[in-house]
Amino acid sequence: MASPNQTSSADPTVRRTSENPSPVLAARVVDAMADKRASDITVIDLRGVTSMADFFIIATGESDLQIKAIANGIKDLIEEECGEQPWKEEGTDHLQWVVLDYVNVVAHIFLPEKREHYRIDRLWGEADSETVPEDGDASDLDLLQDLLQQSPDVA
Repeated sequence: MASPNQTSSADPTVRRTSENPSPVLAARVVDAMADKRASDITVIDLRGVTSMADFFIIATGESDLQIKAIANGIKDLIEEECGEQPWKEEGTDHLQWVVLDYVNVVAHIFLPEKREHYRIDRLWGEADSETVPEDGDASDLDLLQDLLQQSPDVA
């Protein structure tokens, strides 16, 4: 369950607490995806484009079993390291496109054909984005590392 200070990511007045700022949460999501061997992990920085969320993290799983493992890996790591659960989650019944909404950070995990069909990466072309190198993790993303170093509240 989301903490009491969190509501819908569509509410532009709600921001993450300094305890778990959105760049930290985004980095943890990327690391969990990489740990479960997700492919084509992309971080989209939406902060200057929309108030819907701060970051979308998009990844591909090669099978419904891998998508389930990636989603569970994200939930487990965020619960363990940040003490949070998704505010909303969708797609866990069919495992073709799973969405884990952590208010200002939203993780999307697709089967390859669904990712190509919906192409949500391309919907946010004006936003800054960066793709994790193969066998990489959040430490390889300049976009997140710059934000993590800039903020004294970020651990």
